[in-house]
Amino acid sequence: MLATDRSVPEEAEVAADLVRRIGAGDALAESELVARYSRGLLFHLRRMTGDPTWSDDLHQETFRVVIERLRDGGITEPGRLAGFLLATGRNLFLGGWRKQKRRGERDVADAAEVDPADPAPGQLARMVREEEIRKVRRLIGELGTDRDRQILFRFYVAEEEKETICADLGLSSLHFNRVLFRARQRFRELLEAAA
Repeated sequence: MLATDRSVPEEAEVAADLVRRIGAGDALAESELVARYSRGLLFHLRRMTGDPTWSDDLHQETFRVVIERLRDGGITEPGRLAGFLLATGRNLFLGGWRKQKRRGERDVADAAEVDPADPAPGQLARMVREEEIRKVRRLIGELGTDRDRQILFRFYVAEEEKETICADLGLSSLHFNRVLFRARQRFRELLEAAA
C-alpha cells in the first residue's frame, strides 16, 4: 500500500538492504539490484557513449563489477548504491575510451567531445532532489485510489516493468495505458493545486 510516506521504503534503506543481502550471498538480491537500477544506468550510459552497443556492453560490465564488489565486502556507503553504480559505469566508459584512444581508434579531436559530467550530484542538488522526492511521495499518497497510487509509484518511482505491474494488478497492456494516463492527470491536478 502507498497511502502514506512511511509505507514507501526510503531509497537508502532499500539500497542498504540489497547491499547486505548480496554480501550474504542472496542471488535473488542480485536480480533485484539489476531490475531496480538497470533502466537508469542504461539511460546514463547511452548519454555518455552515444553508442547503444557500447552502452549495452558497459551496462553488463558495470553490474558484473558492482556485484563482485558487493559479494566481496560491500561498499562504504550502502545507501548511495545508485551513485556507486553510476560512478562505476562512468569509470568503465572512460577507461574504454582511453584504451580506444591509445590504440588509435579515437582521434585526438574526439577528446573535446568526451568529458562526461560527473553523475554524482552535489550536496545542494541532492537536497533539492530529496525535497522533490518527498513532495512527489506525499502527492502520490494523496491520490484518491489505491490503484492510482500503486501504478504511479511502481512505474515511475520504483521503475518496475510494465508487464510485472499488469500481472500484479490484472491489467491488459492497453488498460494499463489508460489507467496510467488517468492517474497522471489526477496527479498533475494535485501538483498544480500544491504549487
